[in-house]
Amino acid sequence: MALNLTLDKQFDDLPKEIAFCKNCVVSNQRPRTLLNEQGVCSACQWAHEKDHLVDWVTREKELKELCDRFRRTDGSFDVVVPGSGGKDSAVVAHQLKHRYGMNPLCVTWAPFDWTEIGWRNLQAFVSSGFTNLIGQPDGVVHRKLSRLAFELKGDAWEPFAYGQKAFAFHIAEKFNVKLIFYGENGELEYGGMTKYKNLPKEGPEEWEKAYYKGASVDHLVQVGVERNLLKSDEILPRSLQWYKAPPPDVIAKNGLEMHWFSYYSKWTPQENFYYAIKHTGFETNDEGRSEGTYTKYASLDDKADGFHFYLSHMKFGLGRASRDAQQDIRRNHITREEGVALVRRFDGEFPERHFKWFLSYLGITEDFFWEVMDFYREKSNVWEKEYGKWKLKYIVS
Repeated sequence: MALNLTLDKQFDDLPKEIAFCKNCVVSNQRPRTLLNEQGVCSACQWAHEKDHLVDWVTREKELKELCDRFRRTDGSFDVVVPGSGGKDSAVVAHQLKHRYGMNPLCVTWAPFDWTEIGWRNLQAFVSSGFTNLIGQPDGVVHRKLSRLAFELKGDAWEPFAYGQKAFAFHIAEKFNVKLIFYGENGELEYGGMTKYKNLPKEGPEEWEKAYYKGASVDHLVQVGVERNLLKSDEILPRSLQWYKAPPPDVIAKNGLEMHWFSYYSKWTPQENFYYAIKHTGFETNDEGRSEGTYTKYASLDDKADGFHFYLSHMKFGLGRASRDAQQDIRRNHITREEGVALVRRFDGEFPERHFKWFLSYLGITEDFFWEVMDFYREKSNVWEKEYGKWKLKYIVS
């Protein structure tokens, strides 16, 4: 079947002229990332503001007041914390419980398939003193949605993103918990929409554009039905509800509020790593660094993670090492020169370790996999062919 359709609307807004941030290693091809007149990206500007302009004492006071408003004194759950058992969610849950006296109900939207280290970290987190519910959607439907997302979004990971955002709302509603705490405002911390720079929360109305590439699960389902990939008994509300937030009237009626911990406390992933090791038994990747980067403590949970970052490299020329180096430069853990060297060495490395699993999970051939890669490279602004081989037009320097 010829590839001729994408639901990823991010390409429409990307500038044709490629430019890299003067401070870190991101380019203006990262969706919703803007460079100012000095050539500095929005995430680096925010990193500077965090260090010099934000009053974190006042922000923590706001957090204490928020917890006082929602805290229950009968020992019942009073905050839902979504997470995987990884470093970031571990910090949020542990701080809310032990520093602010809350009673977290933790929830995990299951990965496509746990890595060994991902499962161990989740079990260690629970063993450190937390109740955790795991949400596992209909396996057949989830695979089919992932297969569609791989082709139509250039990211098989997308159905995980749907549930990662929505599942916590459903659990909060069912357990009559009013407060939901996510970790960081990713758009602000890593480059993207700055609308909520000085606000502690958002609503589901932002999700489609900011997190789902401009198309919801309903768009995937529509194409799946048209292609006879999804059957009528597979798209019932009971199967699809977990990929969508509760209706706005239900959220309003139940008084549900979703807040970012990063609004109230300066967000530093490497510090989260050290904290999680100390308090929740977190371990690094025992296989060494993750493919495509130089780190071994981030995004360890899911066998599909490497392909999420690899597709980002195909579409935007920004892979996993680029993502990690950007963060480390902004937090003065490495210099820009060091970040450039790391990106040049590791970015775009193929995630071979779980490739056979990935093909089997999606039910696709290796030839089709590379057809999808070529399709998105052709749509991008960053790739060109030279003597029949793909090469990036510009590499960060």
